[in-house]
Amino acid sequence: MPDELAIETIGLTKIYGRGNTEVVAMRDVSVKVRRGEVIALLGPSGSGKSTFLTAVGLINPPTSGQVRIGGMLVMDGPHAAVNLRSFRRQHIGYVFQKSNLIPFLSAIENVQIAMELNGMTSRAARTRAVELLDELGVGDRLDHSTAMLSGGQQQRVAVARALANHPGVILADEPTAALDSHRGRQVMELFRNVAREHGAGVIVVTHDQRTLEVFDAIYEMEDGVIHQLNISNPPHTSSRQKH
Repeated sequence: MPDELAIETIGLTKIYGRGNTEVVAMRDVSVKVRRGEVIALLGPSGSGKSTFLTAVGLINPPTSGQVRIGGMLVMDGPHAAVNLRSFRRQHIGYVFQKSNLIPFLSAIENVQIAMELNGMTSRAARTRAVELLDELGVGDRLDHSTAMLSGGQQQRVAVARALANHPGVILADEPTAALDSHRGRQVMELFRNVAREHGAGVIVVTHDQRTLEVFDAIYEMEDGVIHQLNISNPPHTSSRQKH
């Protein structure tokens, strides 16, 4: 795996309001995530995690600081250096707490549509969708409606959709919050495998401290400030497994 940065943030700061109403939601956040690497971002509600994730995902621009994706400058403060909609579609995959699958489409159609919106033919999109769903262990559920899938299966379809356009970055916001311990661990391990096998940089925002040994690095946010935790003994885990 090339030692290449998938994500780099430099001094990201987000300020809401002015004067007496000013709130600093994120302060001078600098993080590097390499291709093939998966990191966890912990922190209480209101700590700035979602602000950071939406800044990296080019949804909520920072007040100052830079976002670089694959070595390319894409945000310089609030100013976009690329066409944000097109860049997001081609380079960033998202997975949320709820799978956000389209309920009236089948599993395979939910994955296909991401590629068709990006200009791929229906035949090519279906071929790749089949490959991804099979790789992620839901190849026998291609034509099932999302209502017929378990929570874990829905998240696997959501991960397949996120991977559809070969993104270099995967951003996941509380992806295991609605899952039990066993299925939650499966999904976290899935992100690690996705990072390794697809060469993506993966950031997972989570409150779930049961699976932290899956991650290459663990960060914590508090009051908008980020710091890296010692993964040799992360919270509620006894040791870091090497992969």
